[in-house]
Amino acid sequence: KAPKKKGKKGKAKGTPIVDGLAPEDMSKEQVEEHVSRIREELDREREERNYFQLERDKIHTFWEITRRQLEEKKAELRNKDREMEEAEERHQVEIKVYKQKVKHLLYEHQNNLTEMKAEGTVVMKLAQKEHCTQEGVLRKDMRALKVELKEQELANEVVVKNLRLKHTEEITKMRHDFERQVREIEAKYDKKMKMLRDELDLRRKTELHEVEERKNSQINTLMQRHEEAFTDIKNYYNDITLNNLALINSLKEQMEDMRKKEDHLEREMAEVSVQNKRLADPLQKAQEEMSEMQKQLANYQRDKQILLCTKARLKVTEKELKDLQWEHEVLEQRFTKVQQERDELYRKFTAAIQEVQQKTGFKNLVLERKLQALSTAVEKKEVQFNEVLAASNLDPAALTLVSRKLEDVLESKNSTIKDLQYELARVCKAHNDLLRTYEAKLLAFGIPLDNVGFKPLETAVIGQTLGQGPAGLVGTPT
Repeated sequence: KAPKKKGKKGKAKGTPIVDGLAPEDMSKEQVEEHVSRIREELDREREERNYFQLERDKIHTFWEITRRQLEEKKAELRNKDREMEEAEERHQVEIKVYKQKVKHLLYEHQNNLTEMKAEGTVVMKLAQKEHCTQEGVLRKDMRALKVELKEQELANEVVVKNLRLKHTEEITKMRHDFERQVREIEAKYDKKMKMLRDELDLRRKTELHEVEERKNSQINTLMQRHEEAFTDIKNYYNDITLNNLALINSLKEQMEDMRKKEDHLEREMAEVSVQNKRLADPLQKAQEEMSEMQKQLANYQRDKQILLCTKARLKVTEKELKDLQWEHEVLEQRFTKVQQERDELYRKFTAAIQEVQQKTGFKNLVLERKLQALSTAVEKKEVQFNEVLAASNLDPAALTLVSRKLEDVLESKNSTIKDLQYELARVCKAHNDLLRTYEAKLLAFGIPLDNVGFKPLETAVIGQTLGQGPAGLVGTPT
């Protein structure tokens, strides 16, 4: 009995539960609904299985295609490797052929080089002989040129002395002309000052006369108006007083009747009020005339103020005239002082230019001689080197070593030549800068360049252009 109970319990535990119920507890409708839902899931699972199967087939076909393409590419790669090996073999063969050709060309070049060197030595010897003969001729010409140069210097000194004398005469003439012009300018401006002073005096007198006439006319009109208004007011108030006295007398006589006749008095009081109103209008007119007279008095004060201002301006103009005369005297003194400074600067500039020209000419000659000596030394060294190479049959390694040393020597010589050219350019630039400053100073002091008496020569370096900067900033020649 015990094992049977255990079997029943196992069956109870293994039964599936649908929607929280065991199949034995479900109704027919629930079971049918569950079956329909399970069929729908089964159909969906079948569709998914078919879809995944199709995808698997596609992936399989793609894999087959890519595998086939990979095999084809590997075959192409093997073919390309085989072609590269064949091309490398052909390239090695061509390199061997070209090496043999280069060896033949080097041998021919060496033979041609030895022949050219031999010819060059012969030509250099002939050229050296011709150069020696030309050097002798040039030295003779140099001596003749030095003699001519000394003669020209003596002639130039005589010309410079004559030009200095002419320049001093022209300066004296210019000084006399300037003094005459100053006297004429002073006379002209004195005449203008007199005319201006007379004109201002006349204008001041006319303005004073006009102001006085206008003032007298205004005073006369004011006095006439005042007298007329005074007479009118006097007559008016006399009439009023007479009327009032008569009225008072009549009122005294009729005091008792007035008390009895209040109506009559009221009518008379109305008449008196009307009369008072009539008297107010003339009073207002008199006040208006009084305000107008005050305005005319203000105009008189303003004219008086204008007269004072004109007097003050006249004093200021006289003071300015005195200041201008004093400035004129100061400018004349400064003019004489500037003329003295100009003459002193001219003397110093001429001396400095002559000294700089001598120094620069001497330096140029020294630098040219150094350059010629270095060029001749280089040519001799090249000839000697070519003769040594032609005499000794050296191997290529020793030849390259010797040529390298020669190139180093040539580079050092070229650097010294460049330094000397740079020094020459710097000296020429300093000379040109000094000439420019000299010309600028002459123009600043009002001296034209044509009156100097000589034309300064600007130095130039052959094959180079000098810049516009200071002399210390000349670029190194390339």
